[in-house]
Amino acid sequence: MEAIFSVLPVYFFILLGFVAKKKFTTQIDEKTLVLLSLYFFQPILIVWGLTKTPINYEFIMSPIFYLIIVLITLSVLIFISKIVFTSRTDESIYLGSALVGNTGNLGIPLGIALFGVESVPYTSIINIANIFFMYTISVYFFAREQFSLKGALFSILKIPAIWFALFALFLNYYQIPISEHIQVALDMGAYTSLTIQLFIFGVYLYSVKIKTIPWKLSLHVSFAKHILLPLIGIFIVVSFTNFNSFVASILIMELMVPLAVNNVNFSVLYNCKPFEVASTILVSSTIFVAILYFYIEIINYFIK
Repeated sequence: MEAIFSVLPVYFFILLGFVAKKKFTTQIDEKTLVLLSLYFFQPILIVWGLTKTPINYEFIMSPIFYLIIVLITLSVLIFISKIVFTSRTDESIYLGSALVGNTGNLGIPLGIALFGVESVPYTSIINIANIFFMYTISVYFFAREQFSLKGALFSILKIPAIWFALFALFLNYYQIPISEHIQVALDMGAYTSLTIQLFIFGVYLYSVKIKTIPWKLSLHVSFAKHILLPLIGIFIVVSFTNFNSFVASILIMELMVPLAVNNVNFSVLYNCKPFEVASTILVSSTIFVAILYFYIEIINYFIK
């Protein structure tokens, strides 16, 4: 029950964005918020997260296996997408969004609720792995609708998160100290980024109508995110790792979280049906709330 209540602040800020758009329909420009988040606040969030915990071997394997699980699932989805979708745009949304989970805004606080503050280093570094997947492979699928293969790959290099992540890893690896005043600024920017992402999602949800939800796309994405990915993850964690129950449970939990709001950012940036993407996130988040209890029972099984 505590875990369920821990996600309520997340949905509060989503609702706040929804209400704000309803009240100030023409005054709020969604793309302006997305650009501020993508090019200013998220780079701060990445530097903040990558410099919070020293890099050591103990934390390396969990994000590596997270990426392995995601990439194996992606190979399955590529095969499925050729059969299920006739629209290349829907196929791009499916491949670009289905495996990008909300490992930061939701995964970190949920980890604290389930496992305590000791989980933060693990949830943070898994979130970093998710960010790298998001800003490389996921961005490619969204960008290919607007660019050629060469152009799509080149567009990845324009995303500031990649360069800020490399900069943060450099600072962390060489243990370059960050002054107290800069750390305060990073804290402010990171928490602003987390909040504004949820606000953006709420703003886009205002324009989502139940009758216009692309159910075929949304349900296939939710199946991939909430059923296929966790099942493949559990199989790989149990069969091919020697993680202790604590780390294994955290990794499985991060595979179960709903779709990330960042998917909306990319769909807006590359003109890839942003309202349809917002709909898929809404459906995914609703399904997550409905089956959260069963997820917690599965995680508790691994803790034992």
